[in-house]
Amino acid sequence: MAFSQDKLLIFVLLIFCATTSLSARPRNRQYTPPSVPHLTDLFPHVSISNGFSNIFGAKNFQLTGNGSMATLALDKSSGSGLASKNEYYYGFFSAAIKLPSGLSPGVVAAFYLSNANVYPHNHDEIDIELLGHDKRNDWAFQTNIYANGSVSTGREEKFYLWFDPTAEHHQYSILWNNHHIVFMVDNIPVREYQRNSAYPSVFPSKPMSVYATIWDGSEWATHGGKYPVNYKYAPFVVSFADVEMSGCVVSNPTGTCSKTSPSNLDPVEGQEFATLSKEQARALDWARSKLMFYSYCKDVSRFKVLPPECK
Repeated sequence: MAFSQDKLLIFVLLIFCATTSLSARPRNRQYTPPSVPHLTDLFPHVSISNGFSNIFGAKNFQLTGNGSMATLALDKSSGSGLASKNEYYYGFFSAAIKLPSGLSPGVVAAFYLSNANVYPHNHDEIDIELLGHDKRNDWAFQTNIYANGSVSTGREEKFYLWFDPTAEHHQYSILWNNHHIVFMVDNIPVREYQRNSAYPSVFPSKPMSVYATIWDGSEWATHGGKYPVNYKYAPFVVSFADVEMSGCVVSNPTGTCSKTSPSNLDPVEGQEFATLSKEQARALDWARSKLMFYSYCKDVSRFKVLPPECK
């Protein structure tokens, strides 16, 4: 009888170890993405040392690779952030990002455009936010859009990733022009937000700076704030590289801008960037059907009346 109890104990321990091991694995969906044009191959990289300034957390900011790469860290004392030296009115913006590994609840790494420093009560914003998780190496990809200060009507959509974002750098991109805003991961469009003349006020319309940050989002980032940052696992270090910023650089107070793309390809006015190609449209459908797990347009508990573009 004692031998049977020992065997049962060993069996229970094996099951526990296997379950623990499985729960620690990334829950990233194992999908093979469709083939799409690589927009990130069309535009030049920008030196981080030349294109950005450190705006907070200087001790947690480090340049490497002769200024081509930067690491930003979050610890108990501070996060860290960069802002572009130029402001842009439309363009293509991209960064290769490698996220912190391990448990990361409450941690937010972001690559986004904003003009809140210039228009504090009437600002625009186009956000890529990578949200840490209570599971090891598991991150969520969130997109958001604010226009004319409509912070009470954020337009969030959330996606799973089909890879481990902590293992190596992956490309996260924003195309913003007069026609639409497109969010991309490794060149796969995951969201298209079209401009509509029927409600132009909900489309970002003022020049913005580009930001790269890591910070403590304990109050909301992971399961609505259920899991705050655990600084036992700090520092949380995010790496930014292969930054691209091609578009209209605002050069004077009147808001006129000069193009920065050195090629004939123009993300601002080029017709090839006005609509998605057939391959991109198919990839968009794939991403939204396989990976999206939240859209503000379906959140009837949040909005008594859905925003106009949802109808």
